[in-house]
Amino acid sequence: MNTTLLIMAAGLGSRYGGNKQVDRIGPNGEILMEYSIHDAVEAGFDKVVFVIRRSMDQMFREAIGDKIAKKVQVYYAYQEYDSLPGGFVPPAERVKPYGTVHAVMCAKDLIHEPFAVINADDYYGKDAFAAMADSLKRLRTEPNSASMVAYYLKNTVSKNGHVTRGVCTTDAEGHLVKVTETYSILPFPDGTIRDIHDDPEGVILDPDALVSMNLWGFAPSFFDAGIKYLSDFLQDPSGDPLKKECLLPALVDTLMHTAGLKVEVLSTHAVWFGVTYKEDKDYVAGELKKLHDNGSYPPAL
Repeated sequence: MNTTLLIMAAGLGSRYGGNKQVDRIGPNGEILMEYSIHDAVEAGFDKVVFVIRRSMDQMFREAIGDKIAKKVQVYYAYQEYDSLPGGFVPPAERVKPYGTVHAVMCAKDLIHEPFAVINADDYYGKDAFAAMADSLKRLRTEPNSASMVAYYLKNTVSKNGHVTRGVCTTDAEGHLVKVTETYSILPFPDGTIRDIHDDPEGVILDPDALVSMNLWGFAPSFFDAGIKYLSDFLQDPSGDPLKKECLLPALVDTLMHTAGLKVEVLSTHAVWFGVTYKEDKDYVAGELKKLHDNGSYPPAL
């Protein structure tokens, strides 16, 4: 049976400016998601599903898809408004995709096995994919279970602007209890990390809080629950119809409390970094070069 990696790459990247999903950041021109694919293949994944926009198709295949297809099975799903459930028609003025739940649901006809989900513009680390691969084996026989790799909040903020994170609470056994989607997290000059969404002075957050970076593991039954949740979200009149997004942490939190979904928080020593803003690029490039220089990766992927 396949072990599948779903890569969400259809985001507009409005804060970054440009197609950050295919920006060449590694020391030999590697795209950031190539590291995730490299690490996933080493961990035993043998199928990759890219979620992109149709307008990106040719550029994406030339930049990475055709290269990856020589190593693993490759499929494409398209995050467009015509894939919204129930024939929902968004407001004419809306240009944004409908978030990470919509992205995952676009791949429902391509995936029939346990699968992992990642962002295209994040670096997750080798250990993270090894832990996730082991978890997916367990999900083959536990359909109402899921898993996630968590990272420390202090290691996931950007000095170049605010970020959104799913702040997690776990129980004594290491299972997820709650995910609080927190939208405007910013490091302050005094060293604190604060949520400034509702207060410009910010609410101070625990720097060692565990957060979701959208490295999830799901059983295929997750698609049925996700479609219903997305349909309800789209019909809900609350929120800004031009900007609101349907996000994975919120869906997972709902399923834990309404359907008994059990989510294992995976232990890993992996280090995360990513490019939310263009100013993040130089730092990420430097970190990737260190990983090549210390032998974590070959001279060129």
